[in-house]
Amino acid sequence: MIPIRTGQEIEKLKRAGRALKEVFETVGTLIRPGITTLEINAEIEKKIFSLGATAPCKGYHGYPAAACISTDDIVVHGIPSLKVLKNGEIVSVDIVLKLDGYCADATRTYAVGEISPEKQRLIDVTRKCFYNGVAKIKDGARLGDAQHAIQLTAELAGYGVVRAMTGHGIGKNMHEDPVIENYGRAGTGPTLKAGMCLAIEPMITMGDWNVGIDRDGWTCRTADGLPAAHYENTVLVTANGAEILTE
Repeated sequence: MIPIRTGQEIEKLKRAGRALKEVFETVGTLIRPGITTLEINAEIEKKIFSLGATAPCKGYHGYPAAACISTDDIVVHGIPSLKVLKNGEIVSVDIVLKLDGYCADATRTYAVGEISPEKQRLIDVTRKCFYNGVAKIKDGARLGDAQHAIQLTAELAGYGVVRAMTGHGIGKNMHEDPVIENYGRAGTGPTLKAGMCLAIEPMITMGDWNVGIDRDGWTCRTADGLPAAHYENTVLVTANGAEILTE
């Protein structure tokens, strides 16, 4: 069952979204060649706590960090480490915070130094997938409308759409109903209602959409070793469309 939020809950979700936006303002100043993903995570955690929020990812089924930081062929759930960012890489930073009992979730993919035009196009198309999907979200629409728009945008650009990882509902917990795939048929799936809150997160690959999980049980990589990009926001369904809470 997909929760429909009250006015008071929506205000708390918006506060969480504004706080997460502030965290990403800090992240944007950190991405550069030579910094480790562990250092980035430490600054993210410090910023989250400074805002009076908590980091639900840390400790979630044993996950050790406040953020997922994923480079190049890592699609999602990259564990922060002593890995040093290198010029020409792309890096996705996925953060959830919880403030006053409600969560916000977002991801950005960044260029590390100077990247190739091919990698920049992947980042740009992944963002476009998100916005084209969100354009289909409103009261009375079907979830499959957004899923289909994401898939169509990616595949027309010649990219793969990851099947193994999905978006989700969000609220008091970071993962709630519904499961939101980044592919599907228009006119199918649950009917959206004003007050539903969703984490829409296209994960798009430069090559094939198949992925595998490393022995650590978390790190999700493209099977063919080609880069992936990830773009996510927390979105509120309204009568007139979608309100993005984390931008």
